[in-house]
Formats: sequence, C-alpha cells, structure tokens
Amino acid sequence: MASLCTQGGMAGRVGAVVVAAGRSRRMGGPDKTFLPLAGRPLASHSLEALNRCAQVDAITFVVPAHAVERGKRLVEENRWEKVAAVCPGGERRQDSVRRGLAALPDVDLTMVHDAARPCADQSIFQRGIGEGMKYGAAVAAVPVKDTIKAADGDGFVTKTLDRRRLWSVQTPQVFRTSLLKMAHRKVHADVTDDAAMVECLGHKVHVFQGSEENIKVTTPSDVAVAEVLLAARATASGAAP
Repeated sequence: MASLCTQGGMAGRVGAVVVAAGRSRRMGGPDKTFLPLAGRPLASHSLEALNRCAQVDAITFVVPAHAVERGKRLVEENRWEKVAAVCPGGERRQDSVRRGLAALPDVDLTMVHDAARPCADQSIFQRGIGEGMKYGAAVAAVPVKDTIKAADGDGFVTKTLDRRRLWSVQTPQVFRTSLLKMAHRKVHADVTDDAAMVECLGHKVHVFQGSEENIKVTTPSDVAVAEVLLAARATASGAAP
C-alpha cells in the first residue's frame, strides 16, 4: 500500500473515486468509458495515473450498471492493485459518487475525479491531495478567460460578470472524507459537482490551479483534442501514448 501522506501536520490514507457512469448523450451514443483514446480505453488513463500515484491508497471505479463486468476485466488486465471495487453508477452523478464513496476502504481524504478527464497527470493529483489536506475541501480550476455575461429568458444581457473572480472548475475535487460523506447524507438537491454539496453545508471550498490540458471529453471533437494532448505528452516523455 502507499505510504501515509503528510501535509501541514496532518497524515492519513487517501482514496479516489473515479466516476465513469454517465450516459454519454453528447458523444452521440457510444459509452465513452471504454472509448478508444490514444490506444487504450478512455477511463484507463485516469485509473493508470491514480494507481501510480504514491499518495493514493485505494480507488473505486464507478461505471454504468451494464458495464460492471467489463470494468472488472479492465482492472484485472491492467493489474491496478489499488482498485478496491468496481461499482454500478446511480441515476445522477452524485448518486454514482455516493456509491463509489461507500465502496472505498477507510480513508481520511477522498479525491473525486471524472474519468472523462483523461489528461489529468500526477502533478494535479498531488496538488489536490495537498490542498485537500490543508483546507478540507479543494477543487482544481482554471481562471476564466472569456468575458461572461448573464442574460434573461429573452436573450438580453442583464449583467457582465467580473471574470477576475471567475474560475472554470475541473476535477479532481478533494475532500476530508467525513465532510464529503456528511454532504452526501444531507444534500439531496440536484448538483453538478461534489463541491456544490459541500458548499450547501456552509463549508468553504478552496480552488487550486488546475490545467488547461485537463479537458473534459464530452463531444467527438474533444476526443481529437485529447488525442493530440496525450500524444504530445508521450513524445515529450519518450514513452508510447
């Protein structure tokens, strides 16, 4: 098992929930969990990186209910010894995370990561663990570059937002496990990420520097971009994609 991770006087076991249970509607049909990307299934990029991360002790892999056996085969074939369970997802993303969280062994810190972000690397996971231990709740994000405007139902601009205070949030999102479990017990409204649930409890969430390369593969065009990013990274490291 990985050694205990220490940051700011705190030490503990770290778990990761890799979420890949979406319906892939915007992908046009195929289950993107196993979509070929740089020569291997899309989800395998995140699982491989987390399995190699020295600070991570245990991983759960959440997939569509129909793909549990396929997910288990993927784990076995790649010998990802840190994967403790392959779980069926729920109706909503937060339901899927809850199932993955319940299947994790006892850990002090939990990192939630979307398998649809295959370009996340070791450095972003390590930053997330450090920030999560320091603040109890931390999310990867990048500053918004575009001008953002709010509009009414008729399409008329009502306000121009100050982009200096705006962040585009990514995963990983890292939380003290007890806090994340409390959020999942108490917050039942639909949310788009785990940070929103923690915010509902009144707990502050800290943003840390994500990466422009940490894109979310949502549409077919995103696949092409991810292919280029992963190929460039492999070339730079001298390894196969």
